Amino acid sequence: MKRANYSNSIKNFIEDSSKSILGELATYHSNRTLSDLQKNAWLEQIEILKQQLKGYAGQVYFEFAIPRMGKRVDNIVIINDVAFIIEFKVGATSYDRVAIDQVVDYAIDLLNFHEGSHHIKLIPILVATNAGKVTIDYDDIILHKTSAKTNKFNLGELLKEFIDDDKDPINIDWWENSTYKPTPTIVEAAQALYKKHDVKEITRSDSGAINLSETSECINSIILESKSISRKSICFVTGVPGAGKTLAGLNIAVERNKIDDNENAVFLSGNGPLVDVLRAALTRDAIKSAKEDNIRISKGYASKKTNSFIQNIHHFRDDNLQSDKKPIEKVVVFDEAQRAWTNHQVSKFMKSRKQIDNFDKSEPQFLIEVMNRHPDWCTIVCLVGGGQEINTGEAGLEEWINSVKNYFTDWNVHYSDAILKSDNYLKSDETKKWLIKNGKSEKGLHLAVSIRSFRSEQVSNFIHQLLDIKMSESQSLYSQIEKSYPIMITRDLSKAKAWLINNAKGTERIGLLISSGAKRIRSVGIDSESSLRSNSGSDKIANWFLNDKQDVRSSYYLETAATEFVIQGLEIDWSCIAWGGNFYFANNEWNYQKFKGKKWQNINKEIDQEYLKNAYRVLLTRARQGMVIFIPEGNDSDHTRPRKFYDQTYNYLKQIGITEIE
Repeated sequence: MKRANYSNSIKNFIEDSSKSILGELATYHSNRTLSDLQKNAWLEQIEILKQQLKGYAGQVYFEFAIPRMGKRVDNIVIINDVAFIIEFKVGATSYDRVAIDQVVDYAIDLLNFHEGSHHIKLIPILVATNAGKVTIDYDDIILHKTSAKTNKFNLGELLKEFIDDDKDPINIDWWENSTYKPTPTIVEAAQALYKKHDVKEITRSDSGAINLSETSECINSIILESKSISRKSICFVTGVPGAGKTLAGLNIAVERNKIDDNENAVFLSGNGPLVDVLRAALTRDAIKSAKEDNIRISKGYASKKTNSFIQNIHHFRDDNLQSDKKPIEKVVVFDEAQRAWTNHQVSKFMKSRKQIDNFDKSEPQFLIEVMNRHPDWCTIVCLVGGGQEINTGEAGLEEWINSVKNYFTDWNVHYSDAILKSDNYLKSDETKKWLIKNGKSEKGLHLAVSIRSFRSEQVSNFIHQLLDIKMSESQSLYSQIEKSYPIMITRDLSKAKAWLINNAKGTERIGLLISSGAKRIRSVGIDSESSLRSNSGSDKIANWFLNDKQDVRSSYYLETAATEFVIQGLEIDWSCIAWGGNFYFANNEWNYQKFKGKKWQNINKEIDQEYLKNAYRVLLTRARQGMVIFIPEGNDSDHTRPRKFYDQTYNYLKQIGITEIE
């Protein structure tokens, strides 16, 4: 992949004609109309760099691609031991906060995901061409807490501040050809895929894990086989938390629509917040892209297409209740399929809405039945998270397989052996035996390594052992991840918030997370009755996940907490998990409670206990870069939050080795 639209040695760049450089930049520019404004900006950049780089030796790059973010850096200049990441604001008279974050983000992306940049000095610089000269905070720039700032006259002088002639120079060829292994957020990935980027451009492709490309190829081969032999098929994609199941599903939906418009592939999710956030992100991005092309489109127009591509699974279900016609979709991706409802839950819901009084099917059975209306072929792709059922009435993988077993035996079933090796997926030996006999095992249908926590692949495994009270395993895993993926604990909420703010750089997103059942956490200033709810027409969840640091509605303000129902399927960079009294450690076991009226009640049903543990599993696996666990002190004078609800949990985490914030 050509990473830069123009690159050359500094010597040759200075000698090259500005007209020739401009022509090369224009040649490799995107399909958008090249405006006079862009041409003039490039010309000024070229002239400034020609002047300011005199006397230096090294390499210069224009429009350097950052695929994960779907953007390009104005310039990268490598001189001796330093790579300078430069963003120009031509004509600007001040140093804009958003622009500072933007260039810091570029530097962090290279540091995290570009192999050649892992261990070199990366200096982000904002050039506001007509601004005044300012002093620099050297340490904060080195740590990427801010960028260096300069105008068009002082750039060359600024570069000297960071170059060390005694250090070994960067090997330019090695740096240019180093592997780029990005791990985008699901929002970034959805935006890139929707713009027709290849999944290979935006995700890891190293041999350390079965990657998304391999999974996509496996699913595509299943679809093609179904199509060629006119057979219906269902495949189950499993994986550890954060392994990229949702990304794999989005990729398949985009790819199939790209390959054949008549297939009408669709991505369905029962996760209302995920649907809200992805739709809002794609709509906002479409409006922004159109604006950059000098085209005005309305929010309603932009959202119409995204809303048909990403749909709520319950709306799909209800639409098909009204008709027995075959759906237009031939390929349907069900995200978080383990959350589809049981027979009892669907029946209860139908009666409450006065839709159908005697509905007698589970959601998996009905959804397969809808697709079974096709006379020839179709494919259902179920994305299944193990141990992530978090709400009453969620059927899990077992119900999907039993529905095929009992009602749709002519369907082809594809799965990974990982389903058979963990009770997180199937508990019934009978179901496992049926699957082995009647299904086809596919290695590519399991994503074994988390790419959410790109700093450490062992985070999800560590949380699993922690929740299963495997002390020695937890201690061993924590010692492996603590340096690359910081996890801290504190009894002081203000310290937790300060830790998040101090660790986040650029636009890295921070946020508060709580269990929906942690009702008495409000005593320390966190409202467990979260206002973040997935209501039709409400932008609250999208604002929390997508809005910037200056917006009080965003997660950055650390005023509104997201519950497991809001955060599942999504992620943030740095999280604070506020631990509630509903799930506490005592006498070497977890204790399960729910708050009703004015007191706590024990949760005795095993399935409800599992839901609660899974809620904390979800909360503890949402952060990409690190987290702090806040455990309140408790108060023995308040019967709803005695110290025993918190102290032993705190001691258990300390015993594992988790460090307390000083």
